[in-house]
Amino acid sequence: MHGEYKVPGGKLVVIDFDAEGGALANVRLAGDFFLEPDEALELVNAALNGLSLESTSEDIARAVRDALPADSVLLGFSPEAVAVAVRRAILGARDWREYDWQVIQHGPLSPMTQVALDQVLTEEVGAGHRPPTLRFWEWDESAVVLGSFQSVKNEVDLENAEKYGVQVVRRISGGGAMFMEAGSIVTYSLYVPAELVAGMSFTESYSFLDEWVLEALTSIGIEASYEPLNDIASPQGKIGGAAQKRLSSGAVLHHATLSYDIDAEKMVQVLRIGREKMSDKGTKSAKKRVSPLKSQTGMPRAEIIEHLRDTFVARHGGTPGEITPEELARAEELVASKFSTPEWLNRVP
Repeated sequence: MHGEYKVPGGKLVVIDFDAEGGALANVRLAGDFFLEPDEALELVNAALNGLSLESTSEDIARAVRDALPADSVLLGFSPEAVAVAVRRAILGARDWREYDWQVIQHGPLSPMTQVALDQVLTEEVGAGHRPPTLRFWEWDESAVVLGSFQSVKNEVDLENAEKYGVQVVRRISGGGAMFMEAGSIVTYSLYVPAELVAGMSFTESYSFLDEWVLEALTSIGIEASYEPLNDIASPQGKIGGAAQKRLSSGAVLHHATLSYDIDAEKMVQVLRIGREKMSDKGTKSAKKRVSPLKSQTGMPRAEIIEHLRDTFVARHGGTPGEITPEELARAEELVASKFSTPEWLNRVP
């Protein structure tokens, strides 16, 4: 069995072993990490030999930790990273490059169509009708997109939303509300088979699925990092946030919104939660909490999206794709039957 795990912001951890009698045997740990003292590598291999194939990530990490000498130094990885690699090997996880990725960029669609497409394309990947896909959103209308479990009245000032012409939409993933002005955000969705994140916790999968974004932002001069569970940030402030939905079919929706520009005053007028977060963090302005890409780079939004796309393709592969007429028609059906209905929007009043 063979498993690999690239630690976000760290090094590659590779594990090879045989499965004998329901246990790990002939374990060989490797990678481009740093480990001192030298003998610690063989101590870890010995600790993993004989572990049950049913061991949890916590069991595996504990075995590694207990085997390490007290003066051990691990750089670029951790016992938890070894555990992820082992679990990925056991579960038959696949690597990004093993898939034929499609990358979709399309013209403006309504906010409700966007969230409906997320459901449709995730279902299509889960059913094997579509290859794993990266899609960049585009729209010319402003909206608040609520997480699946958020309360409308607690999150949105509906009077101000109407005043500013901001639609209120609910998506299928959890997480927090996104204030999305036309032309002022960068949003993308990944539709992936569950095997890609097999063996990872939710926290690990978030940073793993967005590491290419951090690479792209770093290469244009932004000191980007991931703050668990789901924030993409820089020393200047928050850049964006991600959310996930996992379907029973075995597909994962992972999407994120990055702030390109921001009308901070309008945001805190429309989002109630925005006012509370400002108070909680002791800041007086949303501009001190959110740091848009425009202010950090000066680059046009279209160039940033192009750079994100090119970074993804260089790292993971990918060819241009498109939304099929059938997928778009299915999305519009869901808009009518689900996403535009009061029952869905007010599922949590």
